[in-house]
Amino acid sequence: QVQLVESGGGLVQAGGSLRLSCVASGRTFSSYAVGWFRQAPGKERDFVATIVRNGEVTYYADSVKGRFTISRDNAKNTAYLQMNSLKPEDTALYSCAATSQAISSPYEYWGQGTQVTVSS
Repeated sequence: QVQLVESGGGLVQAGGSLRLSCVASGRTFSSYAVGWFRQAPGKERDFVATIVRNGEVTYYADSVKGRFTISRDNAKNTAYLQMNSLKPEDTALYSCAATSQAISSPYEYWGQGTQVTVSS
């Protein structure tokens, strides 16, 4: 079992920045790929970014490419999502997830999420 807890969300003006954190506990964090997802009210959950176990490979949704950066510190059992140049359409509940399988596999563990609200 892996427990994930997100933090760092909040209210920010368009053009601003936030850094989300995802702290893991329970199992060896470096054994899991980590992804960030978001869900806006009334919409389906969307993929945002993912990072492989050793942090050397990352993937992004086209909508955030060039603005968001995913990273991880396995020594701190933490993954991050640096979000720059935020837009009102980035407003959503952001959740991190972990998988012990390939990053294309369904994620096994999920956090509760942290709310990000971007005002225009």
